[in-house]
Amino acid sequence: MRLLMFDMDGTLIDSGTSITNTINHVRENLGFKKMEKNYILEKVNDPEINAAQFFYGTPDFTEEQKVLFEDHYNANCLKDLELYDGIKKLMDDLSSDFTLAVATNANSTFARKMLDYVGIGNYFETILGYDSVVNAKPHPEMVYKILDTHNIQKHNAQLIGDSHKDIMAASNAGIDSVLVNWGFSNHDKDAIETIEELEKRIFDKFN
Repeated sequence: MRLLMFDMDGTLIDSGTSITNTINHVRENLGFKKMEKNYILEKVNDPEINAAQFFYGTPDFTEEQKVLFEDHYNANCLKDLELYDGIKKLMDDLSSDFTLAVATNANSTFARKMLDYVGIGNYFETILGYDSVVNAKPHPEMVYKILDTHNIQKHNAQLIGDSHKDIMAASNAGIDSVLVNWGFSNHDKDAIETIEELEKRIFDKFN
């Protein structure tokens, strides 16, 4: 069998508004000013920064921050949620030839709810979130866990994502990856721009 792992936010779905509003909700509750949307989304994907420190000024996420974030996100994560153009058809095209999985740094319960809401949840045999592992991406733990779950060899797997955290997770696990440029980051190099290019990269690897 052959396996394709997809990042969720910024790769399959545009959830940027919900993420931005939720981070700003937490910031305002902690007495900080709101940040601009594109700036937040760029930093969320940056493997170089400590997100807790950057957004909320603490070395690690506190219990208060987690509760503020999850309560707000749970109530609002389906608002302004959109499937990127061509993703539904891509899943249709791939589902007969590949095992499909999601590896996301979001909460797996929210991820399932969001993917079901936009109509593609049924394509994925496994949806792993940060709560399913000890170490989120760019650590390879999520990738290893999905490979083990489906008993797939590394050379028969590929990870698709919109951030360097995704590419680093794949690289750290020793599997092939594709960086897409329709998500939250704006990559200068090595990223593809269209679903057609993604299909070509997938079939180039596996054919």
